[in-house]
Amino acid sequence: MTPARLPDLLLHVAVVRPVFVWGAPGIGKSSLVRDFAASLGLDCVTLVGTQLAAEDLIGVPELRDGRSRFAPPESIARDEPYCLFLDELNASSPDVQKAFYSLILDRRIGAYELPPGSIVIGAGNRASDNALARPMASALVNRLIHVHLRASWSDWLNWALATGVHRWVTGYLTERPDHLWSAPPKVEEPFSTPRSWHMLSDALGSYGDDVSEEMLTLLAAGTLSPAHATAFCGYVKIVRHRYGLDAILRGDAGWPSAPGDRDLLYFLAEAFRARLVKDLPAGKNQAPAAVRHFAHRAKAMLVELAELSLECGRLVIAPDSDGNPVLPAWFLVEVSRDLPRLVAARA
Repeated sequence: MTPARLPDLLLHVAVVRPVFVWGAPGIGKSSLVRDFAASLGLDCVTLVGTQLAAEDLIGVPELRDGRSRFAPPESIARDEPYCLFLDELNASSPDVQKAFYSLILDRRIGAYELPPGSIVIGAGNRASDNALARPMASALVNRLIHVHLRASWSDWLNWALATGVHRWVTGYLTERPDHLWSAPPKVEEPFSTPRSWHMLSDALGSYGDDVSEEMLTLLAAGTLSPAHATAFCGYVKIVRHRYGLDAILRGDAGWPSAPGDRDLLYFLAEAFRARLVKDLPAGKNQAPAAVRHFAHRAKAMLVELAELSLECGRLVIAPDSDGNPVLPAWFLVEVSRDLPRLVAARA
């Protein structure tokens, strides 16, 4: 489910049964749980599974009336109801997972029982995201109601506008909502997530709009996937210099040709591809005159782009990762048919 739907589910389910929220790193699981607890007026006590040993939950023995008993940690043993958030639960060691059993199912640790009205929510990353994750014992899996969270552009935008995320970030992602999240790479390098975009926004807010291009490149490369970082820097150049795809479509400007504008050219090529995907119909017969004019202009623009960078030209018409065409077949046929003529006309 999307982040916007999670609070309603937690309101109906977490109050009666413990819930486990699955999701990729940086998608906002922790902040959603904390915000949900705050909406109920409950303190949120976070226990991070990877930072705990079993005795941190069970407590240490103490003598009372000549008998020993385990004293639970002060962070857990509270008199008022609260939200117990077990973060990175599935990354904790098997002993810690076992220590969670009674806390999750029976809402009890030793002689201590969670106050009535308390809720228990767990969260963790998926092994498929190259995150630290251990197999959860079947006994623990069966004690939880499982929910899978996915990134949502519209949910994030509503949150970003209310939070004051930098306008360059919201502006870029409005153009490229598919860049909000990227799959974690198999190597140790930054990748794009809602959290990383927020970090970039904070850094930009600290520097201000007069941040140098060199520093902008460094900040983007340190928070985003490499391709997204390059495209974002190109977008900022457009914003700063009022240089956009619409101007090229109208013929008021040409593709940027300076060697230092390669990131700008790359971004515009991706924006051009996205515009073609959005505006060209599946069948040519469905296209009104304005769209056919746009397609004719697009073919000429493609030739101009390929003359500057064959890589960017190929990017516009390339198939998707599975090898399937992204642009309509009729347009691709016309491109292959008319390209020699268009090249000759420019010569």
